[in-house]
Amino acid sequence: MEADITSQAVGLASNTDFSILSLFLRADIIVKSVIIILIASSIYSWAIIFDKIRLFRNINRSAEEFEDKFWKSKSAETFYNSLPSTVNDPMAQIFKNSMQTVMKSRSKTNLTERMMSVLETNIEKQMTIVDKNYTFLATVGSTAPFIGLFGTVWGIMNSFQSIAISRNTSLAIVAPGIAEALFATALGLLAAIPAVVAYNKFSNDSKKYSQKLENFSKRFISII
Repeated sequence: MEADITSQAVGLASNTDFSILSLFLRADIIVKSVIIILIASSIYSWAIIFDKIRLFRNINRSAEEFEDKFWKSKSAETFYNSLPSTVNDPMAQIFKNSMQTVMKSRSKTNLTERMMSVLETNIEKQMTIVDKNYTFLATVGSTAPFIGLFGTVWGIMNSFQSIAISRNTSLAIVAPGIAEALFATALGLLAAIPAVVAYNKFSNDSKKYSQKLENFSKRFISII
């Protein structure tokens, strides 16, 4: 008799569809909400990651080209006049804004101090643009595992309720709910791990780029 029950339970479990879509459709509204939130967070995180990869590749290349042209120019004023009306490179924008301050300044008194203040303000402004969306990556990296864990706990609670209602502890009753619960945890880790890795990498890239801007600013002040 026990052998028959066991074989029946195993047969029911084997017939249960454990595909990702089936796990999602079988889940209740709470677990579904957790899964949707995690998938949406993961998609947006990857969009930010690809955007930042493209951004750092472009600004590092344009910064090298800008510095090369700047140090080959006859003077800062000549180079400033040759710049187009709109520039997208952060370093070029800092230089342009700073030169406007120099050319508009009638008094040369404390020019160095004023230039340093202008450069610091411009660097901070440009780095704010570069660092945009870092908070989202950090938030996903720190909260996604806990959101997934919440979905897991909720799914396991539902599994135990199913066991209590059916009064059957067979694998066919327990397995689907446990699988749905663990799926939420897997999604949480899937969203969190790339976000944490990307946040650490881009934070390091931002520090290097900020240092590059500061080094250029110091050399720029020395020639002014």
